[in-house]
Amino acid sequence: MIATLPLPSADPHPMRRSPEPADPDPNAAAAPSKTQRKRDSHELQHLGEALAALPDERLARLELPEGLADALREYRRTRSHEGRRRQLQYVGKLMRAVDPEPLRDAVAASRLGAAQDTLRLHQAEQWRRRLLADDAALTEWLQLHPATDAAQLRRLLRSARQAAVLPAGERNPRTFRELYQLLRRQLDDVGGDHVVPDDELPDDERGAAPATDPGTP
Repeated sequence: MIATLPLPSADPHPMRRSPEPADPDPNAAAAPSKTQRKRDSHELQHLGEALAALPDERLARLELPEGLADALREYRRTRSHEGRRRQLQYVGKLMRAVDPEPLRDAVAASRLGAAQDTLRLHQAEQWRRRLLADDAALTEWLQLHPATDAAQLRRLLRSARQAAVLPAGERNPRTFRELYQLLRRQLDDVGGDHVVPDDELPDDERGAAPATDPGTP
């Protein structure tokens, strides 16, 4: 008779299986590389430099944190190249704590506004020269800008033409300035006064001889 061997008993302590590693979250953001951090730092510094170049009233409207505003003012005051470089690095560091997008928008709007203002300045000068030299330009201007006070424009043109034929030292720049202001107001399409400083006037309005002799109407 064949003896039956007993079956081996079950292991009372079976090996516990390690849990399966979790799949990486595809939406998890990877930590920025050192190169990316350096690039971001330089961009913030460039933005800070552009902010420092804004006029005081535009900068005040941004309501920057006091520390950042002070750092920008210090950057403006610094004159040495190395000092400005270090201060700009500090400005970039402070800007990590603020949202840069509204600041970028403010800088872009300021640059666009400056470009448009420069364009209108040149347009006003070109129109002034045309109006002084050619009566037909007056008709064209009034068609394009019907809101212009035609009587005032004719009076200013008459005075400016009379002044243009005088020797340079005898001209009154106020006549040219008032004509220029009228044209600028219409081109700006605003009702307020546009104060034109002397250094914004064309050369012939500051006493130099005009490019052409428009004569007297």
